[in-house]
Amino acid sequence: MMSPAGRRVSEIHRDTGISENTLYSWKNKYGGGQEVESGKAVKPENWDGERKLLVLMETSGLNEQDLSEYCRDDGLYVEQIARWREFAIAGTESGSLL
Repeated sequence: MMSPAGRRVSEIHRDTGISENTLYSWKNKYGGGQEVESGKAVKPENWDGERKLLVLMETSGLNEQDLSEYCRDDGLYVEQIARWREFAIAGTESGSLL
């Protein structure tokens, strides 16, 4: 996920010199970038279909390395995105999406 300023961890690392491990640690500790609903972070598996579809569109042209970075930045797993893609394809065939 991107920071509140809309920047990826790798960009912040390049600009500030703070290690990516430290930035990810802070992000995990303080919930950076995760949606909050009633004081609790919303887990990606509970995102609505629109949010999942947005992720599928954003990642559709990424190579394996860029997809892995996207997932790290957004707190996702490559397998989750693959599963959402399978559901989307199956949904278009059955008339139901995500």
